[in-house]
Amino acid sequence: MASTPAGRNDPVPVIVKKVTVVQAGHHGGAWKVAYADFVTAMMAFFLLLWLLGATTEDQRKGLADYFTPTLVKTKEQSAGADGVLSGSSLVDVDNYPHAAGQTGTQTLTVPRDATGGPKEGMASIKRIQLRVTEATADKERLKRLMRQVRMIDTTTGIRIDLVDDADFSMFSLGTTVLTTDARDLLAVVGEAIAPELGKITVRGHTDALKYRDPTRVNNWSLSAGRAETTRQTLIRNGIAANRFRRIEGVADTEPLISGDPADPRNRRISISLED
Repeated sequence: MASTPAGRNDPVPVIVKKVTVVQAGHHGGAWKVAYADFVTAMMAFFLLLWLLGATTEDQRKGLADYFTPTLVKTKEQSAGADGVLSGSSLVDVDNYPHAAGQTGTQTLTVPRDATGGPKEGMASIKRIQLRVTEATADKERLKRLMRQVRMIDTTTGIRIDLVDDADFSMFSLGTTVLTTDARDLLAVVGEAIAPELGKITVRGHTDALKYRDPTRVNNWSLSAGRAETTRQTLIRNGIAANRFRRIEGVADTEPLISGDPADPRNRRISISLED
């Protein structure tokens, strides 16, 4: 072994030792969020599989109808066609804008212990149509007036709409005074629905035309007043006063022709028979 020469003072070598420390425990929370999303998605997936296996075909169609956004809007715009008490029902063939290949909606989701519904509603409509047909058999004028009447089957009963147009008005302009044709029309309708059960709601609708002085009269007071006039007329034609649940005036907030708020068909009276 060689010795260090005398008189030398060489520096001592420096040795650097690198140590990597791995910290145990916390690794961040991002994976927890991703895992929770995965578990939620799997739960929803298995719930869907269970529903598909536990429901009937009719119930699945009802669920599909419930989540179809255009169904109610489309049906509200279906004011009916010519004919005695013609109109549309929620169980009629759908009139979607792109209806090619559709077979229609034939079912609705109704609880097992519920009353009413599509079958009872359609039965009521048929009974009312029969009474109207008998009452107007030899009266051509009344038959023509009945073209202003639309009947719609709802999930809670039936609704009868008496609709104005360019050639027919239920009330004198800007008033709650029934026209002669409207009084005759309500007489037939009142006699036809009197034997039916259920409470009655009368709702008045107007178009969007404004008044010069809305502080004195406006579409809210006008629609409510017309609903009350209709109620009184129905009572005079055989409807018991205690059958009325309420009267409503909704002005122009629920137009039948949403694209034209001033359209005369937006002026109408709705009579609902509910269980």
